[in-house]
Amino acid sequence: MTQHGAPVPAEWPKDAWPPGARVRVIKSPDWDGPYPVEFYGTIAGTQVPFPVRNDRGRDGELVYLVRFDEPQRDSHGLGPYRGGEVWGRYLVADDTA
Repeated sequence: MTQHGAPVPAEWPKDAWPPGARVRVIKSPDWDGPYPVEFYGTIAGTQVPFPVRNDRGRDGELVYLVRFDEPQRDSHGLGPYRGGEVWGRYLVADDTA
């Protein structure tokens, strides 16, 4: 299987957030995104996390499929989305769990 033109790992990465993990999607300190508000969601097990394929990605940073608790609009006002791909730097542990 490929994702964004490159192979996706067949197995879940060892140090990745596990499927079903509760997370909070946070805003970047450098720009008004990727979403204009912080909110909660769950790591989906339907897509294996894969490396960020962007010059701004950090070494070893992964992209996760997150299912949002409530539909959200992105920083461009598009949506609402029930879930989406979120870079690892924008995920922290759900502090309400």
